[in-house]
Amino acid sequence: MKLENTKAQMRKGILEYCILSILNTKDAYTSEILAILKEAKLIVVEGTIYPLLTRLKNGGLLGYRWEESTSGPPRKYYTLTETGKLFLEELEKTWQNLSEAVELVTLKNNTKKQTNE
Repeated sequence: MKLENTKAQMRKGILEYCILSILNTKDAYTSEILAILKEAKLIVVEGTIYPLLTRLKNGGLLGYRWEESTSGPPRKYYTLTETGKLFLEELEKTWQNLSEAVELVTLKNNTKKQTNE
């Protein structure tokens, strides 16, 4: 089993949550979303994010608007819909429960390991 593949799958699993969280604070266009993800060390390529944004839009979680840009073509700004906000709230609860469970399991196993040493 390849470690890089497992790490990539873990990142993909939380990408939707991260994108919705970004758009919960402000509307953003794709390059801005990518920059925020990159800054957080979640490296994502355009070939991954465009289909995900389309899927979120088609699912009714995102809307968009076009805005003129002073430095090029118009930009598509994504915005979180009311349905998207409710979806994000549920994801936040799920993430909290999941992260607590993982922390409990990994902490318990690390404590047992240290005790056995």
